[in-house]
Amino acid sequence: MPRTIWSGAISFGLVTVPIHVASATENHSIQFHQYHLEDMGRVRVRKICDLEDREIPQSEIGKGYEYAKDQVVAISDAELQDLPLPTAKAIEIQAFVPLESIDPIRIAEGYYLVPDGQVAAKPYKLLRQALERSSKVAIAKYAWSGRERLGLLRVREDAIVLHAMRWPDEVRDPAAVDPPNENLSEEEIEGALALIDRMAQDDLEGPEFTDTYTDALAKIIEAKREEKPLPEAPEPEQPGRVLDLMAALNESVQQAKASRGEDADVHELPKKTAKKQPAKKTAAKKTTKKTTARRSRSA
Repeated sequence: MPRTIWSGAISFGLVTVPIHVASATENHSIQFHQYHLEDMGRVRVRKICDLEDREIPQSEIGKGYEYAKDQVVAISDAELQDLPLPTAKAIEIQAFVPLESIDPIRIAEGYYLVPDGQVAAKPYKLLRQALERSSKVAIAKYAWSGRERLGLLRVREDAIVLHAMRWPDEVRDPAAVDPPNENLSEEEIEGALALIDRMAQDDLEGPEFTDTYTDALAKIIEAKREEKPLPEAPEPEQPGRVLDLMAALNESVQQAKASRGEDADVHELPKKTAKKQPAKKTAAKKTTKKTTARRSRSA
């Protein structure tokens, strides 16, 4: 069982479910430390007091807020835990909404909510089954680490998961990235949809969803430990310039089929029709003008 991060209760209406919170995810990436390369001595960060110019032990370090220049008020962990908020001790459910109504960009890390003792078992199961049958998620408010947060409660198998959420003003407007304003043909859109259809999967199972970066890094570390040659890096494919979008889409569909071992004789994407007629008219107009000019000179 992962360690408990926070203890409190879920509150919806007059129903209270005592719970404790455990992380629902874990990090398997390889971690590095900093070393002095000349002698491989460990480089550490030491906490120094600016006024006394000496290293301070963790027992003497606390939180503080600078409300003016060199004017600081200390805030203890106990004071943060006793904030005058109903959400300081409970995850207060505010509403139930369809999951589709929430922009995924607002959803952050997840935590398992674990029933705290036998007294919590029945109301916990009640909330879990009610969420499952309603096909909705719960939106709640809670206070951790000195700030009030918004959260999403959903069902994952037999457990209730709490996802931290970003407040609306924490999500930047998409206009900030200046989205491109280009015209697309219907054939190009249909081509992209055909490629999506070829790459569609029912789940995220398969070798393409494994962490190849960590695997490659582990091989390098193992080779250096055993003083063996480092594994050769594959030659990276250089992305080509997209000159003909329809041709690129057609080729992408063929590659997707080949990677899945599918037959090659499938419906080909619609080809972009070249508009040659206007060019002929333009050329004809230019020829007429030149002929008229020559006739004028002859006259």
